[in-house]
Amino acid sequence: MRIARAVEQQVQDMLGKPGSRQRARLKKPVWIIAFVAFVSLFVLAVFVYTAQRSGSCSMFSSRGCSTNQILINTPSSRSRPLTDDEIASHVVIREILHMPHAEPKNPKIAFMFLTPGSLPYELLWEKFFEGHEGSFTVYVHASRERPHHVSRYFMNRDIHSGEVEWGKISMVEAERRLLANALQDQDNMQFVLLSDSCVPLHAFEYVYNYLIFTNVSFIDCFEDPGPHGMGRYSDHMLPEVDVKDFRKGSQWFSMKRQHAIIVMADNLYYTKFKLYCKPGMEGNKNCYSDEHYLPTLFHMMDPGGMANWSVTHADWSEEKWHPKAFRAQDISYELLKNITSIDESLHITSDEKRVVMIRPCLWNGLRRPCFLFARKFLPDALGNMINLFNNYTRI
Repeated sequence: MRIARAVEQQVQDMLGKPGSRQRARLKKPVWIIAFVAFVSLFVLAVFVYTAQRSGSCSMFSSRGCSTNQILINTPSSRSRPLTDDEIASHVVIREILHMPHAEPKNPKIAFMFLTPGSLPYELLWEKFFEGHEGSFTVYVHASRERPHHVSRYFMNRDIHSGEVEWGKISMVEAERRLLANALQDQDNMQFVLLSDSCVPLHAFEYVYNYLIFTNVSFIDCFEDPGPHGMGRYSDHMLPEVDVKDFRKGSQWFSMKRQHAIIVMADNLYYTKFKLYCKPGMEGNKNCYSDEHYLPTLFHMMDPGGMANWSVTHADWSEEKWHPKAFRAQDISYELLKNITSIDESLHITSDEKRVVMIRPCLWNGLRRPCFLFARKFLPDALGNMINLFNNYTRI
């Protein structure tokens, strides 16, 4: 800056004070000196500015410079070297994401039901599936008792199931078990996880086009700095999982085939959550893997491959541990159409600030309704749902 001031003072001395007639009587060599000084001052300022930004960035670049891009792309910018297990995991996941795959002639959706026993809404799902045989497959994971099926689409679709306890890693184990069975069918391209209280909100054609003709997974994911988000994090997850990457979301997802394969291939991050994300961790800290494992994994490995919202609606307006339950008397055409018309995803942090995050639901860049399914519908509402199905699913 001293050099700049000195050059500026020399220019003023040569040009004279503002308003002075001396400027008109300058000789040609003095004008040249003044011009050179001005150019030197400009170049010096540019040099100082660009040096502060980055030595490798050019001010004439057509794309400009991004400090974040530079930090990500240079090996020396990593805060720590990766462990052997991380390197192996990253290589496998990268290869899966970039692996070319042949599109099946008849892509299908795998509907995976995670239930304690019988499914009270089989007859409603039968109306949903009817006439679309060959475009879907059904898988039922019953964790407590052998289900009694009343729909032909669910018969002989039970898989070998394990015990599931709410809030424990067994919930994620059941999800992986369903994915493993569904992945055996090469035509399955989207994998939807549903509960026994889930109902369809649209006709099959709408749901099929919504899921098959997009290249993202509908995995719910957001950053919650409160006690029910990052407050559940354990330092034992280091170094592989840092608190800044810890995410939260609904367990109910629709996942594309590449991501389903990644879930089956992952052992490193799954083990971290199995060991250090469970109820009763570190005193009264309760961590639930089904709410954190998948959002964290894909936030770290393929954040651009997620929609960051779930296509399964739940009403948390009562602010309880479970979403609002809908009984027979609650069911109306207006209720169902209101749910199907929602086109914004809503997240609220659990800290004192209670920050409300609202984002539009974008499907291939276009604003669309967020939800294809809804829960939590109690068994006594089945009759009303069947009676209204053709009305509320009409586009």
